[in-house]
This record gives sequence, C-alpha cells and structure tokens, in this order.
Amino acid sequence: MKSNFVKRFWRISRWFLAFFLLLFSFRFLYGYVATDTGRASAVSDYFSGIDGLRKNYASEKRGEVFAQMQNSTPQTANTQKYEKTATVRARTGRFEDDNQRIRRKVQDAKAIIQYENAFGLKGARELHLLVGVTPESFDSFYLAMQKIGTVQSMSVIKEDKTNEYRQLNAQKASLQKTLESLVELKSKGGEISDFVSLHDKILEIESRLQDLGVQLGNFNSENEFCTVRLSLYEGAPKKDVSLLHRIKVALEWSIEYFCYSMAGFFIVILSVFILILIMDKLKVMGIINRD
Repeated sequence: MKSNFVKRFWRISRWFLAFFLLLFSFRFLYGYVATDTGRASAVSDYFSGIDGLRKNYASEKRGEVFAQMQNSTPQTANTQKYEKTATVRARTGRFEDDNQRIRRKVQDAKAIIQYENAFGLKGARELHLLVGVTPESFDSFYLAMQKIGTVQSMSVIKEDKTNEYRQLNAQKASLQKTLESLVELKSKGGEISDFVSLHDKILEIESRLQDLGVQLGNFNSENEFCTVRLSLYEGAPKKDVSLLHRIKVALEWSIEYFCYSMAGFFIVILSVFILILIMDKLKVMGIINRD
C-alpha cells in the first residue's frame, strides 16, 4: 500500500513539475521577445511619417548607351540619374557633444542641412536631420555618422530615377508644343468667349510647365546631392540583459504564478467536493421524505 501511494505521489508530482517548467519556459522566452520589441520601438523611423521632404538626385556616367527618347539631349543618353538615401539612428549619453560633432562633420563634408527638428526635455531629447551630401563625400560622411553615439540601426537605399527623369523631359516637350499651338491659335480671330477659354488653357499649361521645371531642377548638376537621414536620441544605450538575470526573473515569475494556479486549483477542487456533499445530502433527504 505504501508503494502504491509513493507511485501515485510521483505521478501527480510529474504533472505539477511539467506545469511549472511550462510557466518558466514561457516567461524566459517572453523576456527575449519583449526586449527586442522595446528596442525596435525606441528607434522607430521618424522620417517615414514626414511628407514633402526635399528629394536629392545625383548622376553617374554609364558606359552603356541608352536609347534616346524623342527630344532628349545627348547628355542624358549615357547618364544614370539616381536617388541614394542613408538612414542612421543612434542613441547617446552625450547629446550636446555629439550634436556639435555632427555639425562639424556636416561643415567638413560641405554638406547642407535641408531639414532639422529638435525637441524634448533634457534627458530625453531627440535630433532629426536631413542632410544633403555630395556624391563624392557620401560614403565618408555615412561612415562618420556611424561613429556618433551607439548606432541602433542603419541602412542605405539606392533607386534608379533615369526613367522618371526622361518622362519629365518628355512631358515638358509635349507641353511646350501644346503651348506653342495655343499661342498660335490666339493670334487668329474668334469670339471673346473662345479667347477667354484659350487664355485659361494657356495659363494652365504654363503652370504645369513651372511645376515640371521645379521637378527637373532637382536633377540639375548643380543640385546633385545624396541624402543622409540622421536621428539622434538622448539616453544611455540599453545594456544587454544577462542570462542569470533572465533566469532569476523567469524563476520568480514562475513561482508566483504557480502558487496562484495551485491555489485556484485547490479552490476549484474544494468547491466541487462541497457541491458533491450537498448533492449527496439532498439525495439522502429525498429518500427519508419518501419513506
């Protein structure tokens, strides 16, 4: 009988032990997931929610000769237009010093700060800069920014804009032809209402030509820049949590919630036991009443 009791005890204990290990494993793995999520949110992409930022384009001579479109210039036939954007997000405990270091690097690279936003109270300040850098200085400036504070994330994206540039030129040529035709029609006779309608159409095309001129102006050789987006967050970088600390936290949490679970389990068992006793009493009372 004693042997059967010991076997039952160990059989039940294995179930409780398995439940405890399940709690421990869950909390231990959750510690890694929660830490990674917290870090990702701390260095979210600030510039992704900003519209209307300056677009920078650069040119690169290509050995391959592209097929020329109608009215395109020979200079664009073998030149690639591209947009190159680097993003660096860093955290620093020396916000003022690193802020000055960034501005000195901007001056050394003869770059231009095209957008700036600094906000927050001391201890939790943020600095966001969009810097236009010449293509020749892009790589060195990008590497210099990686030495500011502790880098949390970085990336470089290069997009070909040659087709977009050609399409803008083609649209400009088409609008210029249309404008010339309308101006020629204006010199001919007609009713006043026709002249008014024609005048409005000419103004509309001239406005579209101005917009195209602004877009094409970004592709001009004197405006050739690459973009570096820099986000600097104040505060010491979070240190990696040690394995022993993770085990300690997971163990404390597992013991606490294991005790809660066991208390709930015994309350349920006790409630069921009391309910069974009440039902048995009611059955006995029913038998006595029938007799």
